[in-house]
Amino acid sequence: AMGPGNHTRVTDFILQGLLEHSHHQGLFFALFLGLYTTVLLSNSLIIVAIVLHPPLHTPMYYFITNLALVDILCTSSVLPKMLEHLMQEKKTISFGGCITQLFVFTASLGTELLLLTVMSYDRYVAICHPLHYVKLMRKEICLCLAAVAWAIGTGSSFINILLVLRLDFCRSRLIQHFFCEFPTVLALSCSSTYLNEVMMFLAHIYSFIIITILKIQSTKGKQRAFSTCSSHLLVVTLYYSTLIYIYIRPTSSHSRAKDKIVAVLYTLVTPILNPLIYSLRNNEVKVAFRKILPFIRK
Repeated sequence: AMGPGNHTRVTDFILQGLLEHSHHQGLFFALFLGLYTTVLLSNSLIIVAIVLHPPLHTPMYYFITNLALVDILCTSSVLPKMLEHLMQEKKTISFGGCITQLFVFTASLGTELLLLTVMSYDRYVAICHPLHYVKLMRKEICLCLAAVAWAIGTGSSFINILLVLRLDFCRSRLIQHFFCEFPTVLALSCSSTYLNEVMMFLAHIYSFIIITILKIQSTKGKQRAFSTCSSHLLVVTLYYSTLIYIYIRPTSSHSRAKDKIVAVLYTLVTPILNPLIYSLRNNEVKVAFRKILPFIRK
């Protein structure tokens, strides 16, 4: 092991980018700019609609507001830099920029996983214990659940960042990805990343334990809840399966091309799907949109 005086501190990294070849850069720039704009507009519109429309001041929509905010954060941590790099030959990111991207991105992912779990619990209580719903999901409890989701998501990300800051980077400056993500950054370290990988694994495994507990208590009412929340389960399954694929594997077994495709799913596809699944199909939300659109036109 190197002594503290021999630390190799890189000042920047080179990102491989999304595409190996540059002849489709313009097309992909237009596509991803369109998708990013969709994420920003749809999620912002949902936040405004829920805030301005009192009938939507319910626990479920409070959590959906948090989810929309997390989706904006998650996509904004990756897409602006990626769009900039699609228009440049040299795709560099400063060490500080890389660490910031790592922190915001993983904090968003962790918070989103916990918010989806809290939303599952909310639906379970609403369907299986309707008489106790108002008591079990009162305002203070909802605030507390959301705060815990943000605190755990941000806290676990912060711990992982501190563990990255103690590493030496001397192998290469090339990150084989279109943004800074833990597995690809750890692959460049010449220090032991065993502790980092264990912490990364633990940070995600607690979420899977919660989901497993929900599955074990399979009552008739629970099955009814699950059939009612099939679209919610689709989002949870998509999110969890992509994160298992990226994070719950040894760094050495990663296929970079596949990792990029999977990363697009949770940086862009899920933040676009969430507004569609949770809000835009709901009549109460449509009423709210009709009320706020005159304000937007003015």
